[in-house]
Amino acid sequence: MEESKRYVRLGVFVVTSVCILVAALFLLGGRNWFQPTFTFETYFDKSIAGLELGAPVRFRGVPLGHVSEIRTSAATYERDVPLDRRREYIVVRVQVNASAREAAQMKKDAVTLSEKGLRAQTQLAGLTGQQYLSLDFLDPQKHPPLAFEWKPKYTYLPSAPSSAGEIISEAQAFLASLNKADIGALSRNLSALIIDVDTKLTELPVAELSARARDVLGKADATLAHIDALVGDPALKQTFANAAAISSRLRKVAEEGDLERMAKGMNDAAQRLDVLLGDNQHDVRAIVQDLRTTANNLRVLSETIKRYPAGALVGGPPEKIKLPASWQ
Repeated sequence: MEESKRYVRLGVFVVTSVCILVAALFLLGGRNWFQPTFTFETYFDKSIAGLELGAPVRFRGVPLGHVSEIRTSAATYERDVPLDRRREYIVVRVQVNASAREAAQMKKDAVTLSEKGLRAQTQLAGLTGQQYLSLDFLDPQKHPPLAFEWKPKYTYLPSAPSSAGEIISEAQAFLASLNKADIGALSRNLSALIIDVDTKLTELPVAELSARARDVLGKADATLAHIDALVGDPALKQTFANAAAISSRLRKVAEEGDLERMAKGMNDAAQRLDVLLGDNQHDVRAIVQDLRTTANNLRVLSETIKRYPAGALVGGPPEKIKLPASWQ
C-alpha cells in the first residue's frame, strides 16, 4: 500500500514537472511554434555571399521576418534536369511571422505586389557589413522575374540585383577594361605628350616675361611706398584726428541734449516772430511803403544829380508858371 502511494506521488511529480517545463518553454518562445507563419521564396542568379540563415528580412526598413533556408535550385527543383539545362539559381526562403489572417492576405496579394514591382534584394547593414534581405518596390521593367520551369513549393517573389553587387560588378568591369587596354600605346602617347610640353616650354620668351614681371613688381613696390608715405603724412593723421574730434563733439552734443534745446529755441523764436508780425501787420506795411517811397526819392535825386549836378548843389531855376488860357 505504501509502495503504491509512493508511485502515485512520483507520477504526480513527473507530470507536474513536465507541465512546468512546457509552460516555461512556451513563455520563453515556444509559443512561436504554434503561431501561424507565411513563407515565400525568391531566386538569385548571382552570388549572395554574406547572407546567412536567420538574417533579418525587412520591408522598407521595417522588420518582417528572417531567412529560414538557403539552397540551390539544382538540389531543390532540378535533380532530374540535365546539367546543361539547369538554371543553377540560389533559392532563398523567408519565414514571416504573422497571424492566420495576415498570412492569408499576404499569400493572396503576392502576385499583385510582384506585378507592381515588389522585389527582394540583398543589402548591407551599416558599418557592420552584415547582409540582410530587403523588400521594396522597384521598376518591374528594369527588374523582370527570372525564368524557371518548376512549380515553387511556396509563394514566389521575384528578386533584383543588390546595389552593392552592381557596384562590385561595375568595378570589376572597369578593371577588366583596364587590363584589355593597350598599355604600350598609352605609354607612347604619354611620352609624346611630355615631349610636346617640353618643346612648348622651351619656346616661351622667358627673358621677356621675366623683365615684364620685374617691371610690374617695381611699379607695385613704388605704389606701396607712395601709399605708405600718404599713410605716414602728419596732415592726414591731423585730418583723421580733427574728424574724430568733431565726431566726438557731435556725439557729446547729441548725448547732452543740446541739439534738442537748440531746435526747441528756434521753434519758440519762430512762434514769437509769427505772433509779432501778426500783431503789427499794419505798421509793418506802412514801414515797407515808406521805404519804397524813400527809395523812389533817392532814385529821382540820383538822376537829377546826373543831369544837373550844379543845380542839385546850388539850386536850379524856378519852374515855369503856366498861365490859364483865358489870360493870354
